[in-house]
Amino acid sequence: MRVLQVISEMGTGGAESLVAELVRRGAECGWESAVASAGGHRADALRAEGTPTFDVPLAHRSMRGLLRAALATRRAVRRFRPDAVVAHNVSASTVTRLALFPGRRIPLLTVFHGVAEADYRAAARLLPRTSDRVVAVAATIADRLRAAGMRTEPLVIRNAISVPPQGDRAAARRELGLAPDVPVALCLARMEPQKRHDVLLEAWAKLDGEAVLLLAGDGSLRPDLQRRAESLGLGANVRFLGNRTDAPDLLTAADLTVLTSDWEGLPIAVLESLATGRPMVATDVDGLREVLGAGGGRLVPPRDPAATADALRELLFDPAARDAAAAEGVAIVRRHHDPGSMTKSYDELLRSLLR
Repeated sequence: MRVLQVISEMGTGGAESLVAELVRRGAECGWESAVASAGGHRADALRAEGTPTFDVPLAHRSMRGLLRAALATRRAVRRFRPDAVVAHNVSASTVTRLALFPGRRIPLLTVFHGVAEADYRAAARLLPRTSDRVVAVAATIADRLRAAGMRTEPLVIRNAISVPPQGDRAAARRELGLAPDVPVALCLARMEPQKRHDVLLEAWAKLDGEAVLLLAGDGSLRPDLQRRAESLGLGANVRFLGNRTDAPDLLTAADLTVLTSDWEGLPIAVLESLATGRPMVATDVDGLREVLGAGGGRLVPPRDPAATADALRELLFDPAARDAAAAEGVAIVRRHHDPGSMTKSYDELLRSLLR
């Protein structure tokens, strides 16, 4: 079965990680895979491994941008000749539907990773029009689509990951200039409004004792956040690392991870953290609640720096509490987020669409 994955970009995000996982694992199910995107380090890695990749410009919110992306996707379809196409999120699904019409009937499966609350109604309206079937990566996301009025039933296939390799903790810390015994929290997130780094910085300013916060990611808000960290007097206790491609090394160096988003789907970063024994402090929203509600860290109310600081303080400075949460997290990933089972579910779904 020839499967084309269509996604806006192939950088550091969770949807991009899922595409890479499906491409690599799909070979075990007999897939020949290709990726159409605007590129990124994950696309570069897949290309180096022999996966065909096709360049598709970002579909900016204009008719011209949409048509340019659709024409590039159509060229990818003609060159690769897939049996099925998997599009990730509404924009890629819309672009792909335009690319496939008119022409040979190719099943289009859309994987929906979540959007801001205000955008669910539009997503619920568009997805049935563009897709032959819709997969939600978490049950809470499927519930939101139903509540927003989606007329077709979404199928839930939870995100999953291969466990990242564990490196040498002392070496990872030396590389980052971290003392061997200093408590370290890591936030893997784009610096965009959804992720609410401002809440995290406010929480960090409330902590007593020596600890280091690593911020891995970049985005439009980085200059503002750097100024905010300076105004709060955080100094060397907060380090802006920029975009990174070495998440496993960062996780090896950290004691826990933190995410203070206003909304989330089911972030791969959460699963990577728990799988490597790093508990998480996260906001009590959608997919984060679905994973961490059973343990593996602490859930806190959105936009609440005080509650976030309390949870960080407990897990950073209480090794027994941190170890217990870490053990729970590893068990959750093993029980509910097995990558082999996830890929098999996608394979069965795609083959049913072909039939």
